[in-house]
Amino acid sequence: MTDIKLAWSAVGGDPALVSRVSTVVREGAWQGRLPVRALARACVGACALAAAELGARRAGLSEVPAVRVDDGAVATAFLSERHLAIDGRAPVTFAPLSRFWRTADGWVRTHANYPHHRARLLDVLGVPQDVAAVEAALAERPALEVEEAVYAAGGLAVALRTPEEWAAHEQAAALAGRPLVERELLDSAPARVLAPLDTAGAPLLPAAGLRVLDLTRVIAGPVATRTLALLGADVLRVDAPQLPELPDQHADTGFGKRSTTLDLATDRRTFEDLLAAADVVVTGYRPGALDRFGLSARSLAERRPGLVVAQLSAWGASGPWAGRRGFDSLVQVATGIAAVEGSRERPGALPAQALDHGTGYLLAAAMLRALTEQSYDGGGRVVRLALARTARWLTEGVGTEEAETAGGASYDGAAPWLAETDSPLGRLRYARSPVSFAGGPTDWTRPPGPWGADERRWL
Repeated sequence: MTDIKLAWSAVGGDPALVSRVSTVVREGAWQGRLPVRALARACVGACALAAAELGARRAGLSEVPAVRVDDGAVATAFLSERHLAIDGRAPVTFAPLSRFWRTADGWVRTHANYPHHRARLLDVLGVPQDVAAVEAALAERPALEVEEAVYAAGGLAVALRTPEEWAAHEQAAALAGRPLVERELLDSAPARVLAPLDTAGAPLLPAAGLRVLDLTRVIAGPVATRTLALLGADVLRVDAPQLPELPDQHADTGFGKRSTTLDLATDRRTFEDLLAAADVVVTGYRPGALDRFGLSARSLAERRPGLVVAQLSAWGASGPWAGRRGFDSLVQVATGIAAVEGSRERPGALPAQALDHGTGYLLAAAMLRALTEQSYDGGGRVVRLALARTARWLTEGVGTEEAETAGGASYDGAAPWLAETDSPLGRLRYARSPVSFAGGPTDWTRPPGPWGADERRWL
């Protein structure tokens, strides 16, 4: 099964529609030892096809619009956090203590971009915030010991594993039995009635009029909701006021959305008011972490029948690591990707945070397909994806892309797929969305604004 067919099948799509997808191949867009470009094409292609399908359904079209996946656009978008510039300033991506470190018996990678994670790492090691001190402390300890100690303290560190070592891990076994995209019915709500789209003289916006509560952070979840915003949805990102997002990261993934803060422990009434009019709720926290606030899929559907719930995690919803925090860089280290992409001297990494971005576009595709299915069959639905499950697909399942090719072309850098706009944050340079289909939108209608600055209400 080709990559786009596999991705499209994973979200429940009609196999016949894959013929609507063509690819512009650009050699040199980026390369890796693993077939990361094939994965990226497949995830973006499935997302664009899901958008085109929903748009056709709403517009009453007899044929789903043609989808075009351009390697240049995909490669640029998968590095969007690196291409962002604010008033000419380059973005801050990884903090100094987020990196690979030698240990007494191998390597470990830490993630310390957030102040609370950095503090927990330093507490475990008993050292000040100094690269040399951290390096010396880690060099004296075994990698697995560091991993367990830091995680036990609420920090983030993962020991480097080979693909074979990961395959023998209990968490890998738990993932092996799960589909790439988990899809379940939540209730028997009647078919969703989607208002028809007037396409005369205007871009086709498949998600127009839909309301999305975005409870995600970092990259993968925000990429998915940023895509729904591109497609016309009213996306309201909701963060806990005590957990501010990294400013550059928020700017990169905030296009098309509004941003507000809400303490679920003290202001449940406001959340319930938002939920009562929501069509989609997306969460990106550890499985079960939000259940105490009534945010499990079943609980949400009981209060809002017909809801689409999308859940994203690092390690999956089952297995011994299900409750652990995680990020793309750490999943690459655990699952053997860093070992494959590296050398004998040092671990490596994919040319992009492709687990984050790929899972984000696949998550958007799953939500769009759930909305299309609801328009025929009704029923509240939940979709679940995990970065580590996407990693398994990359290392074991992705093959050679065989989609219809729209032609080859050169790749001379990202410039053709970058744009600039003024915003409340300053002058922004940013990557355009790679989601492209005939008659679809070409850019977001609004730039990102300051974190948490918008009202807690729907437009």
